[in-house]
Amino acid sequence: MSGRRTLKSIHLAGTLWFILCVGYILILALRQAGVRWWIIFSLSGHSALLFFLLISLYLFAIFRGISRSQKVQIEHPLTSTNYYTAFYVTTPLLGGLAGCLGMIGVSTIGQFLLGIALGTLWTTFLVWVIVDPVTGLLEMLLPPASRKHRAQRLAQAKALRENRQRDRERLLADVLAKEKSVRHRWQKLLNPKAKKLAGLLTANRIDFKQAELEAVDIGVDAWQIGGLSCMRELRDMAMAIARRRNRNKALIDYIDVWWDGIGSWRNTSLG
Repeated sequence: MSGRRTLKSIHLAGTLWFILCVGYILILALRQAGVRWWIIFSLSGHSALLFFLLISLYLFAIFRGISRSQKVQIEHPLTSTNYYTAFYVTTPLLGGLAGCLGMIGVSTIGQFLLGIALGTLWTTFLVWVIVDPVTGLLEMLLPPASRKHRAQRLAQAKALRENRQRDRERLLADVLAKEKSVRHRWQKLLNPKAKKLAGLLTANRIDFKQAELEAVDIGVDAWQIGGLSCMRELRDMAMAIARRRNRNKALIDYIDVWWDGIGSWRNTSLG
């Protein structure tokens, strides 16, 4: 665990060094192009937030990679070793050292720093972008044991995904079947109540106060049977019966008003 933390710390230091070198090269190029300092600082100020976000995402990806959690040793006999990992994370620092050695004898400070920065940039680019992906690809393709193990691992992962998908589909089918069974039982139980409720809606001459009291009793029964879902089912059944009796003429939905306050039922017209 301590060795892994050390590698992460070295990788963070190497990444920061790489960013510093790239920034130095960029600023030097802008200065050589005649861009003034206040313009450079203005540009960096406006892009600081975006730069920080990009670096954060990059470091997250780096830390995911340094954990080597996705490296299977039999498939990556070289890149999964601690020696290769140490070489990988120290690449920017090694590049800076190589640039420093290459600039021995240079008397100009600017040229010396530029050589170190360029050594860091090119070495890091070569190892991280070209050498490491190619090495990982060759590890998986060349050794027969690596190819066989990778094929087996992918097949197992595919089978696991398919099993999980089947489990989800089976669970969904069970839920739908139970819901259908409950609704079927409700329809049998609620049919007399739905007819009575529809009669309260379609009667020509009616005492609305008495109708409201009867509708409230029906709504309370439905709430006790199955909660809000049962009340909605009963309301839909009653409205359908009332429309058939009224030959599909427009109806005023008094049920929504009568049942306001029963359980969690709320009058939608007041919302």
